[in-house]
Amino acid sequence: MTALLEGLDSLMPALEADYRELHTHPELAFQEKRTAALVAERLAAQGGWEITTGVGRTGVVAVLRNGEGPVAMLRADMDALPVKEATGLPYASTETATDESGAEVPVMHACGHDLHVAALIGSCALFARNREAWRGTVVAVFQPGEESGYGAREMVEDGLFERFPRPDVILGSHVGPGPAGLIATLPGVVMGATDSITVKLFGRGGHGSKPEAAVDPVVMAASLVLRLQTVVSREIAAQEPVVVTVGKLHAGTTAAVIPDTAELGINVRTSSAPVREKVLAAVERLARAESAAAGATADPEITSVYHLPMTVNDTAAAERVADAHREHFGDGAVMTMGPTTASEDFGLLAAAAQVPSVYWFYGGLDPQAFGEAFAAGKLDELPQNHSSTFAPVAGPALSIGVRTMATAALPWLAPAADGAADAGEGGEGA
Repeated sequence: MTALLEGLDSLMPALEADYRELHTHPELAFQEKRTAALVAERLAAQGGWEITTGVGRTGVVAVLRNGEGPVAMLRADMDALPVKEATGLPYASTETATDESGAEVPVMHACGHDLHVAALIGSCALFARNREAWRGTVVAVFQPGEESGYGAREMVEDGLFERFPRPDVILGSHVGPGPAGLIATLPGVVMGATDSITVKLFGRGGHGSKPEAAVDPVVMAASLVLRLQTVVSREIAAQEPVVVTVGKLHAGTTAAVIPDTAELGINVRTSSAPVREKVLAAVERLARAESAAAGATADPEITSVYHLPMTVNDTAAAERVADAHREHFGDGAVMTMGPTTASEDFGLLAAAAQVPSVYWFYGGLDPQAFGEAFAAGKLDELPQNHSSTFAPVAGPALSIGVRTMATAALPWLAPAADGAADAGEGGEGA
Protein backbone atom coordinates (compact mmCIF):
# COMPACT_ATOMS: atom_id res chain seq x y z
CA MET A 1 0.00 0.00 0.00
CA THR A 2 2.84 2.37 0.83
CA ALA A 3 4.51 1.60 -2.51
CA LEU A 4 1.28 2.27 -4.43
CA LEU A 5 0.76 5.67 -2.78
CA GLU A 6 4.36 6.76 -3.41
CA GLY A 7 4.48 10.21 -5.00
CA LEU A 8 0.92 11.28 -4.24
CA ASP A 9 2.03 14.57 -2.67
CA SER A 10 3.75 15.57 -5.90
CA LEU A 11 0.56 14.85 -7.86
CA MET A 12 -1.72 16.97 -5.71
CA PRO A 13 -1.06 20.46 -7.20
CA ALA A 14 -1.97 19.26 -10.70
CA LEU A 15 -4.99 17.33 -9.41
CA GLU A 16 -6.27 20.38 -7.53
CA ALA A 17 -5.85 22.44 -10.69
CA ASP A 18 -7.87 19.84 -12.60
CA TYR A 19 -10.55 19.93 -9.90
CA ARG A 20 -10.85 23.71 -10.16
CA GLU A 21 -11.00 23.49 -13.94
CA LEU A 22 -13.77 20.90 -13.77
CA HIS A 23 -15.67 22.90 -11.16
CA THR A 24 -15.49 26.07 -13.23
CA HIS A 25 -16.69 24.31 -16.38
CA PRO A 26 -19.41 21.82 -15.38
CA GLU A 27 -21.47 19.98 -17.98
CA LEU A 28 -24.93 18.42 -17.83
CA ALA A 29 -25.66 14.74 -18.41
CA PHE A 30 -24.40 13.50 -21.79
CA GLN A 31 -22.87 16.89 -22.54
CA GLU A 32 -19.57 16.06 -20.79
CA LYS A 33 -17.36 16.50 -23.88
CA ARG A 34 -14.93 18.95 -22.30
CA THR A 35 -14.69 16.79 -19.17
CA ALA A 36 -14.11 13.63 -21.20
CA ALA A 37 -11.39 15.35 -23.23
CA LEU A 38 -9.61 16.44 -20.05
CA VAL A 39 -9.78 12.89 -18.67
CA ALA A 40 -8.43 11.36 -21.88
CA GLU A 41 -5.61 13.90 -22.05
CA ARG A 42 -4.52 13.32 -18.45
CA LEU A 43 -4.57 9.53 -18.74
CA ALA A 44 -2.68 9.61 -22.03
CA ALA A 45 0.05 11.64 -20.32
CA GLN A 46 0.32 9.00 -17.57
CA GLY A 47 1.31 6.34 -20.11
CA GLY A 48 0.18 2.75 -20.56
CA TRP A 49 -3.56 3.33 -20.62
CA GLU A 50 -5.70 2.03 -23.49
CA ILE A 51 -8.20 4.88 -23.71
CA THR A 52 -11.62 4.71 -25.38
CA THR A 53 -13.88 7.77 -25.53
CA GLY A 54 -17.54 8.04 -26.49
CA VAL A 55 -18.61 4.98 -24.50
CA GLY A 56 -22.26 5.38 -23.55
CA ARG A 57 -22.28 8.59 -25.63
CA THR A 58 -19.76 10.67 -23.66
CA GLY A 59 -18.09 8.25 -21.23
CA VAL A 60 -14.41 7.33 -21.07
CA VAL A 61 -13.03 3.85 -20.35
CA ALA A 62 -9.31 3.33 -19.79
CA VAL A 63 -7.55 -0.01 -19.34
CA LEU A 64 -4.13 -0.46 -17.70
CA ARG A 65 -2.71 -3.97 -18.06
CA ASN A 66 0.11 -4.93 -15.74
CA GLY A 67 0.65 -8.65 -16.16
CA GLU A 68 -1.50 -11.61 -15.24
CA GLY A 69 -3.96 -11.13 -12.39
CA PRO A 70 -7.44 -9.98 -11.38
CA VAL A 71 -9.36 -7.08 -12.89
CA ALA A 72 -10.57 -4.17 -10.76
CA MET A 73 -13.03 -1.64 -12.20
CA LEU A 74 -12.99 1.86 -10.68
CA ARG A 75 -15.87 4.20 -11.46
CA ALA A 76 -16.41 7.98 -11.20
CA ASP A 77 -19.39 9.98 -12.47
CA MET A 78 -18.85 13.16 -14.49
CA ASP A 79 -22.06 15.15 -14.93
CA ALA A 80 -23.25 18.31 -13.17
CA LEU A 81 -26.65 19.72 -12.23
CA PRO A 82 -28.89 22.56 -13.46
CA VAL A 83 -28.17 24.65 -10.35
CA LYS A 84 -26.99 28.27 -10.09
CA GLU A 85 -23.83 28.32 -7.98
CA ALA A 86 -23.77 30.45 -4.82
CA THR A 87 -20.54 29.30 -3.17
CA GLY A 88 -18.65 32.54 -3.76
CA LEU A 89 -15.53 30.55 -4.70
CA PRO A 90 -13.02 32.26 -6.99
CA TYR A 91 -13.42 29.30 -9.38
CA ALA A 92 -17.24 29.17 -9.13
CA SER A 93 -19.19 28.20 -12.23
CA THR A 94 -21.00 30.82 -14.28
CA GLU A 95 -21.80 28.32 -17.03
CA THR A 96 -25.19 27.83 -18.62
CA ALA A 97 -26.40 25.08 -20.94
CA THR A 98 -29.45 23.89 -22.83
CA ASP A 99 -31.21 21.11 -20.97
CA GLU A 100 -33.13 18.21 -22.49
CA SER A 101 -36.33 20.29 -22.67
CA GLY A 102 -34.58 23.03 -24.62
CA ALA A 103 -34.44 25.50 -21.73
CA GLU A 104 -31.33 27.52 -20.91
CA VAL A 105 -30.26 26.66 -17.36
CA PRO A 106 -27.35 27.45 -15.02
CA VAL A 107 -24.93 24.58 -14.44
CA MET A 108 -22.98 23.69 -11.29
CA HIS A 109 -21.09 20.73 -9.88
CA ALA A 110 -23.40 20.74 -6.87
CA CYS A 111 -22.98 17.03 -6.14
CA GLY A 112 -19.20 16.67 -6.14
CA HIS A 113 -18.74 14.77 -9.39
CA ASP A 114 -15.90 17.13 -10.30
CA LEU A 115 -14.05 15.86 -7.23
CA HIS A 116 -14.83 12.26 -8.20
CA VAL A 117 -13.29 12.76 -11.65
CA ALA A 118 -10.15 14.47 -10.33
CA ALA A 119 -9.77 11.81 -7.61
CA LEU A 120 -10.00 8.94 -10.09
CA ILE A 121 -7.46 10.66 -12.35
CA GLY A 122 -5.19 10.72 -9.30
CA SER A 123 -5.78 7.06 -8.47
CA CYS A 124 -5.05 6.16 -12.08
CA ALA A 125 -1.78 8.08 -11.88
CA LEU A 126 -0.72 6.05 -8.84
CA PHE A 127 -1.44 2.74 -10.58
CA ALA A 128 0.35 3.91 -13.73
CA ARG A 129 3.51 5.21 -12.06
CA ASN A 130 3.83 2.55 -9.32
CA ARG A 131 3.36 -0.63 -11.32
CA GLU A 132 5.92 -2.47 -9.23
CA ALA A 133 3.34 -2.48 -6.39
CA TRP A 134 0.69 -4.62 -8.09
CA ARG A 135 -0.22 -6.99 -10.92
CA GLY A 136 -3.41 -7.45 -12.90
CA THR A 137 -5.63 -5.00 -14.78
CA VAL A 138 -7.25 -1.74 -13.74
CA VAL A 139 -10.27 -0.51 -15.69
CA ALA A 140 -11.14 3.14 -15.01
CA VAL A 141 -14.69 4.14 -15.92
CA PHE A 142 -15.59 7.82 -16.16
CA GLN A 143 -19.36 7.63 -16.44
CA PRO A 144 -21.67 10.24 -17.95
CA GLY A 145 -25.24 11.00 -17.02
CA GLU A 146 -25.52 9.73 -13.44
CA GLU A 147 -27.94 12.51 -12.53
CA SER A 148 -30.16 11.62 -15.48
CA GLY A 149 -30.48 8.01 -14.31
CA TYR A 150 -29.36 6.71 -17.71
CA GLY A 151 -25.56 6.94 -17.63
CA ALA A 152 -24.67 3.48 -16.33
CA ARG A 153 -27.33 1.87 -18.52
CA GLU A 154 -25.97 3.64 -21.61
CA MET A 155 -22.44 2.37 -20.92
CA VAL A 156 -23.65 -1.19 -20.34
CA GLU A 157 -25.71 -1.14 -23.54
CA ASP A 158 -22.66 0.20 -25.39
CA GLY A 159 -20.72 -2.93 -24.47
CA LEU A 160 -18.90 -1.96 -21.28
CA PHE A 161 -18.53 -5.60 -20.24
CA GLU A 162 -18.00 -7.00 -23.73
CA ARG A 163 -15.53 -4.48 -25.19
CA PHE A 164 -13.37 -4.19 -22.08
CA PRO A 165 -11.96 -6.67 -19.53
CA ARG A 166 -14.69 -8.10 -17.33
CA PRO A 167 -13.99 -7.09 -13.71
CA ASP A 168 -13.72 -9.22 -10.61
CA VAL A 169 -15.01 -6.28 -8.54
CA ILE A 170 -16.51 -2.83 -9.21
CA LEU A 171 -15.67 0.02 -6.83
CA GLY A 172 -17.32 3.41 -6.48
CA SER A 173 -17.49 6.25 -3.99
CA HIS A 174 -19.11 9.62 -3.29
CA VAL A 175 -18.06 12.75 -1.46
CA GLY A 176 -20.66 14.02 1.01
CA PRO A 177 -21.40 16.59 3.72
CA GLY A 178 -19.34 14.90 6.43
CA PRO A 179 -15.97 16.06 7.74
CA ALA A 180 -12.98 15.42 5.50
CA GLY A 181 -11.21 12.36 6.90
CA LEU A 182 -14.34 10.34 7.68
CA ILE A 183 -15.18 7.28 5.56
CA ALA A 184 -18.52 5.48 5.79
CA THR A 185 -20.04 2.37 4.27
CA LEU A 186 -21.91 -0.80 5.22
CA PRO A 187 -22.53 -4.32 3.92
CA GLY A 188 -25.83 -4.93 2.15
CA VAL A 189 -28.20 -2.20 1.01
CA VAL A 190 -26.27 1.06 1.15
CA MET A 191 -28.61 3.17 -1.01
CA GLY A 192 -32.26 2.81 -1.85
CA ALA A 193 -34.07 2.49 -5.15
CA THR A 194 -35.46 5.54 -6.87
CA ASP A 195 -38.26 6.07 -9.36
CA SER A 196 -38.86 9.23 -11.35
CA ILE A 197 -42.48 9.59 -12.45
CA THR A 198 -44.35 12.17 -14.50
CA VAL A 199 -48.08 12.64 -13.90
CA LYS A 200 -50.03 14.74 -16.41
CA LEU A 201 -53.48 15.90 -15.30
CA PHE A 202 -56.17 16.95 -17.77
CA GLY A 203 -58.63 19.75 -17.14
CA ARG A 204 -60.48 22.15 -19.40
CA GLY A 205 -59.01 25.57 -19.97
CA GLY A 206 -60.89 28.80 -19.69
CA HIS A 207 -60.89 32.43 -18.61
CA GLY A 208 -59.71 33.14 -15.08
CA SER A 209 -62.91 35.13 -14.47
CA LYS A 210 -65.15 32.10 -15.17
CA PRO A 211 -63.74 29.09 -13.33
CA GLU A 212 -67.21 27.48 -13.35
CA ALA A 213 -66.85 27.00 -17.11
CA ALA A 214 -63.51 25.23 -16.76
CA VAL A 215 -61.97 22.25 -15.00
CA ASP A 216 -58.92 23.62 -13.23
CA PRO A 217 -55.91 21.27 -13.40
CA VAL A 218 -53.90 23.59 -11.13
CA VAL A 219 -56.25 22.97 -8.22
CA MET A 220 -56.21 19.29 -9.10
CA ALA A 221 -52.39 19.28 -9.02
CA ALA A 222 -52.24 21.22 -5.75
CA SER A 223 -54.57 18.76 -4.10
CA LEU A 224 -52.54 15.82 -5.40
CA VAL A 225 -49.29 17.31 -4.06
CA LEU A 226 -50.77 17.49 -0.57
CA ARG A 227 -52.43 14.09 -0.79
CA LEU A 228 -49.14 12.44 -1.81
CA GLN A 229 -47.64 13.49 1.53
CA THR A 230 -49.94 11.02 3.24
CA VAL A 231 -48.46 8.03 1.41
CA VAL A 232 -45.44 7.95 3.70
CA SER A 233 -47.13 9.22 6.86
CA ARG A 234 -50.26 7.08 6.67
CA GLU A 235 -49.66 4.07 4.41
CA ILE A 236 -46.08 2.98 5.16
CA ALA A 237 -44.71 1.61 8.43
CA ALA A 238 -42.64 4.16 10.34
CA GLN A 239 -39.50 2.02 10.30
CA GLU A 240 -39.43 1.86 6.49
CA PRO A 241 -37.16 4.47 4.85
CA VAL A 242 -39.41 6.01 2.17
CA VAL A 243 -39.44 9.45 0.58
CA VAL A 244 -41.99 10.89 -1.87
CA THR A 245 -41.07 14.26 -3.34
CA VAL A 246 -42.81 16.44 -5.90
CA GLY A 247 -39.87 18.27 -7.40
CA LYS A 248 -41.59 19.74 -10.43
CA LEU A 249 -45.04 21.24 -10.98
CA HIS A 250 -45.81 23.03 -14.22
CA ALA A 251 -49.07 24.49 -15.43
CA GLY A 252 -50.16 27.44 -17.55
CA THR A 253 -48.44 30.47 -18.98
CA THR A 254 -50.26 33.45 -17.49
CA ALA A 255 -52.30 34.30 -14.39
CA ALA A 256 -55.59 35.09 -16.12
CA VAL A 257 -55.94 31.81 -18.03
CA ILE A 258 -56.92 28.45 -16.59
CA PRO A 259 -54.75 25.94 -18.46
CA ASP A 260 -55.81 22.65 -19.98
CA THR A 261 -53.16 20.55 -18.24
CA ALA A 262 -50.80 20.40 -15.29
CA GLU A 263 -47.75 18.20 -14.96
CA LEU A 264 -46.02 16.90 -11.85
CA GLY A 265 -42.55 15.40 -11.58
CA ILE A 266 -42.55 12.94 -8.68
CA ASN A 267 -39.56 11.21 -7.09
CA VAL A 268 -40.02 8.05 -5.00
CA ARG A 269 -37.24 6.48 -2.91
CA THR A 270 -37.61 3.08 -1.26
CA SER A 271 -35.42 0.36 0.27
CA SER A 272 -37.35 -2.84 -0.47
CA ALA A 273 -39.23 -4.23 -3.46
CA PRO A 274 -42.59 -4.75 -1.68
CA VAL A 275 -42.60 -1.22 -0.29
CA ARG A 276 -41.68 0.19 -3.70
CA GLU A 277 -44.63 -1.59 -5.30
CA LYS A 278 -46.97 -0.30 -2.61
CA VAL A 279 -45.81 3.31 -2.91
CA LEU A 280 -45.98 3.35 -6.71
CA ALA A 281 -49.45 1.88 -6.60
CA ALA A 282 -50.51 4.55 -4.11
CA VAL A 283 -49.18 7.34 -6.33
CA GLU A 284 -51.18 6.03 -9.28
CA ARG A 285 -54.31 5.47 -7.17
CA LEU A 286 -54.23 9.01 -5.78
CA ALA A 287 -53.60 10.59 -9.19
CA ARG A 288 -56.60 8.79 -10.64
CA ALA A 289 -58.77 9.56 -7.60
CA GLU A 290 -57.97 13.29 -7.66
CA SER A 291 -58.72 13.40 -11.37
CA ALA A 292 -62.06 11.69 -10.83
CA ALA A 293 -62.94 13.94 -7.89
CA ALA A 294 -62.21 17.06 -9.94
CA GLY A 295 -64.19 15.92 -12.98
CA ALA A 296 -61.09 15.71 -15.17
CA THR A 297 -61.63 15.50 -18.91
CA ALA A 298 -59.39 12.42 -19.19
CA ASP A 299 -57.57 9.94 -17.00
CA PRO A 300 -54.12 11.08 -15.93
CA GLU A 301 -51.08 10.08 -17.94
CA ILE A 302 -48.61 8.36 -15.59
CA THR A 303 -45.17 7.83 -17.10
CA SER A 304 -42.11 6.16 -15.62
CA VAL A 305 -39.12 8.33 -16.51
CA TYR A 306 -36.54 6.02 -14.98
CA HIS A 307 -35.98 3.44 -12.25
CA LEU A 308 -32.72 2.86 -10.42
CA PRO A 309 -32.36 -0.27 -8.30
CA MET A 310 -31.00 -0.39 -4.79
CA THR A 311 -27.22 -0.18 -4.44
CA VAL A 312 -26.18 -3.32 -2.59
CA ASN A 313 -22.68 -3.88 -1.25
CA ASP A 314 -21.46 -7.45 -1.35
CA THR A 315 -20.92 -8.31 2.32
CA ALA A 316 -17.51 -9.97 2.04
CA ALA A 317 -16.28 -7.40 -0.46
CA ALA A 318 -17.43 -4.48 1.71
CA GLU A 319 -15.50 -5.88 4.69
CA ARG A 320 -12.43 -6.34 2.54
CA VAL A 321 -12.55 -2.70 1.41
CA ALA A 322 -13.26 -1.44 4.94
CA ASP A 323 -10.25 -3.40 6.24
CA ALA A 324 -8.05 -1.77 3.60
CA HIS A 325 -9.35 1.67 4.57
CA ARG A 326 -8.75 0.96 8.27
CA GLU A 327 -5.22 -0.17 7.51
CA HIS A 328 -4.42 3.09 5.76
CA PHE A 329 -6.58 5.69 7.52
CA GLY A 330 -6.93 4.09 10.97
CA ASP A 331 -9.87 2.47 12.74
CA GLY A 332 -11.30 5.79 13.91
CA ALA A 333 -11.67 7.12 10.37
CA VAL A 334 -13.94 4.31 9.15
CA MET A 335 -17.53 4.01 10.33
CA THR A 336 -20.48 1.78 9.56
CA MET A 337 -23.42 3.89 8.43
CA GLY A 338 -27.11 3.19 8.10
CA PRO A 339 -28.86 2.86 4.72
CA THR A 340 -29.55 6.13 2.96
CA THR A 341 -32.53 7.10 0.83
CA ALA A 342 -30.16 8.67 -1.69
CA SER A 343 -29.88 6.67 -4.92
CA GLU A 344 -27.32 5.94 -7.62
CA ASP A 345 -27.12 4.12 -10.94
CA PHE A 346 -23.86 2.49 -9.78
CA GLY A 347 -25.80 -0.66 -8.87
CA LEU A 348 -26.70 -1.22 -12.51
CA LEU A 349 -23.04 -1.86 -13.30
CA ALA A 350 -22.66 -4.66 -10.76
CA ALA A 351 -26.01 -6.16 -11.74
CA ALA A 352 -24.99 -6.24 -15.40
CA ALA A 353 -21.54 -7.70 -14.70
CA GLN A 354 -22.78 -10.13 -12.02
CA VAL A 355 -19.74 -9.43 -9.83
CA PRO A 356 -19.33 -8.04 -6.29
CA SER A 357 -19.42 -4.27 -5.90
CA VAL A 358 -18.64 -1.88 -3.06
CA TYR A 359 -19.71 1.74 -2.68
CA TRP A 360 -18.63 4.08 0.11
CA PHE A 361 -18.87 7.72 1.14
CA TYR A 362 -16.20 10.11 2.36
CA GLY A 363 -16.53 13.52 3.95
CA GLY A 364 -15.74 16.64 1.99
CA LEU A 365 -16.35 19.49 4.44
CA ASP A 366 -13.89 21.37 6.62
CA PRO A 367 -13.56 19.34 9.86
CA GLN A 368 -13.44 22.44 12.07
CA ALA A 369 -16.57 23.93 10.51
CA PHE A 370 -18.29 20.56 10.81
CA GLY A 371 -17.29 20.26 14.47
CA GLU A 372 -18.55 23.74 15.28
CA ALA A 373 -21.88 23.03 13.56
CA PHE A 374 -22.18 19.74 15.43
CA ALA A 375 -21.50 21.41 18.78
CA ALA A 376 -24.08 24.09 18.04
CA GLY A 377 -26.72 21.59 16.87
CA LYS A 378 -26.69 23.11 13.37
CA LEU A 379 -25.60 20.24 11.17
CA ASP A 380 -28.72 20.74 9.05
CA GLU A 381 -27.40 24.19 8.11
CA LEU A 382 -24.26 22.78 6.47
CA PRO A 383 -24.26 22.67 2.65
CA GLN A 384 -25.59 19.37 1.34
CA ASN A 385 -25.12 17.66 -2.01
CA HIS A 386 -27.28 19.30 -4.69
CA SER A 387 -27.20 22.60 -2.79
CA SER A 388 -26.07 25.77 -4.56
CA THR A 389 -23.52 26.26 -1.76
CA PHE A 390 -22.05 22.74 -1.69
CA ALA A 391 -18.32 22.63 -2.40
CA PRO A 392 -15.83 20.23 -0.80
CA VAL A 393 -12.60 21.55 0.69
CA ALA A 394 -10.57 20.73 -2.38
CA GLY A 395 -7.16 19.67 -1.03
CA PRO A 396 -8.11 17.36 1.87
CA ALA A 397 -11.20 15.88 0.21
CA LEU A 398 -9.39 15.27 -3.05
CA SER A 399 -6.48 13.52 -1.34
CA ILE A 400 -8.89 11.29 0.54
CA GLY A 401 -10.83 10.54 -2.63
CA VAL A 402 -7.64 9.43 -4.38
CA ARG A 403 -6.48 7.30 -1.47
CA THR A 404 -9.80 5.63 -0.68
CA MET A 405 -10.09 4.41 -4.27
CA ALA A 406 -6.47 3.30 -4.60
CA THR A 407 -6.37 1.49 -1.27
CA ALA A 408 -9.77 -0.13 -1.89
CA ALA A 409 -8.63 -1.49 -5.26
CA LEU A 410 -5.23 -2.80 -4.20
CA PRO A 411 -6.47 -5.86 -2.21
CA TRP A 412 -8.31 -7.06 -5.33
CA LEU A 413 -5.17 -7.01 -7.46
CA ALA A 414 -2.33 -9.50 -7.30
CA PRO A 415 0.90 -8.77 -5.42
CA ALA A 416 3.78 -7.89 -7.70
CA ALA A 417 5.99 -10.89 -8.51
CA ASP A 418 9.33 -10.61 -6.73
CA GLY A 419 8.50 -7.02 -5.85
CA ALA A 420 8.45 -5.78 -9.44
CA ALA A 421 6.10 -5.99 -12.40
CA ASP A 422 7.33 -7.92 -15.44
CA ALA A 423 7.66 -5.33 -18.20
CA GLY A 424 7.26 -8.11 -20.73
CA GLU A 425 3.72 -8.86 -19.55
CA GLY A 426 2.53 -5.38 -18.64
CA GLY A 427 3.74 -1.87 -18.12
CA GLU A 428 3.68 1.14 -20.38
CA GLY A 429 2.58 0.43 -23.91
CA ALA A 430 1.09 -2.98 -23.08
